[in-house]
Amino acid sequence: MTPPNLWQCLIAAQDFSRCDPTTSAAQQWWRSKDGQTCRGYAKNRPESEHFPWVALECVVELAGASHGQDAPFHYVVETDADDANLAELNEWYQQEHLPGLAAVPGTVRARRYLRTQGKPRFVACYDLVTPAAMEHPSWLAVRHTEWSSKIRPLFQNTFRTLYAQATPGPV
Repeated sequence: MTPPNLWQCLIAAQDFSRCDPTTSAAQQWWRSKDGQTCRGYAKNRPESEHFPWVALECVVELAGASHGQDAPFHYVVETDADDANLAELNEWYQQEHLPGLAAVPGTVRARRYLRTQGKPRFVACYDLVTPAAMEHPSWLAVRHTEWSSKIRPLFQNTFRTLYAQATPGPV
């Protein structure tokens, strides 16, 4: 089964109140825990929205150890790498990193996308039962493998953001 492609919208939190939840094309909105940004996802390209939507091509989707549970938190890592390092970065994500984090209790789903335009090119998304999953010994072990220590310095233009479910509209 082919993983689903999505359209993503990333907006400043102050613009979030302009989204009408009854007409928004996004199936899900997320607000960053620092309150600065909001992120929406849609299955089809929104035509009527006033915000920029960018296509994400799903590279891989994995069910997590807590598959089937509600996931009110969404952790996103966006990054680039030099073209010379892409093969190794992709191999690490496919073979070790994404499967390892998907296997952590509290992870509902792990996905990796390729942004079709703009930067950073790569977007990894982890749907979580609780942010505490990111402090679980298994999560920390995956982040601190020898391979991870070799790959992480290759990251460029990296953003890590924790989001919580949000509903657009006036607060």
